[in-house]
Amino acid sequence: MNRRSLLIAVAAVVALHAPVWAEGAAAPAATAASHGKSAVKTQSSHVARGQYLVTIMGCNDCHTPLTMTDHGPDRDWSRRLSGHPESIPVSASPALGQGWMAATSPTMTAWAGPWGTSFTANLTPDPETGLGKWTAETFITALRTGKHEGVGRPILPPMPWNMINQATDEDLRAIFAYLQSIPPIKNRVPQPVDPPEGQGAR
Repeated sequence: MNRRSLLIAVAAVVALHAPVWAEGAAAPAATAASHGKSAVKTQSSHVARGQYLVTIMGCNDCHTPLTMTDHGPDRDWSRRLSGHPESIPVSASPALGQGWMAATSPTMTAWAGPWGTSFTANLTPDPETGLGKWTAETFITALRTGKHEGVGRPILPPMPWNMINQATDEDLRAIFAYLQSIPPIKNRVPQPVDPPEGQGAR
């Protein structure tokens, strides 16, 4: 048998024992690996989009407490998006002129107005005190309706839920994906305090 005939015979044997795929199809292992990488890349892009939106929408301005530093007040990034610190005492809502609003905490995480006093929420994925047990659907419904978990008490000022709810479902899902990716912080934010008697919102 000459060299050319030998090469043809070897090629035939390999072809007989190789798996046969549909034209244009990849082997299962390669396909699975490709899908896996694609899913990771998609999730990574989703989280990055959420981080971008959280940053430009100023969520840290209220939900990340201020702390005093050598160069003045700055965000306490060790408590990123964990809301009003539970260690800061809750005082009664001050008497305010109708329509006025004021920060009632040096951390800028508690606000008083005609509605009483509200505290910025813990947005970290802690399962007991944050959003750890929420789903993307719960998050979207809350922002669409202006109600806690979509069914509870009203989401109080200064949270601009009626502006954020103009975002697309895709962007709200990206925000939620980012919030679920940050370190969980156990911090039980106080419940809202009612306004002084006779001062309720009109």
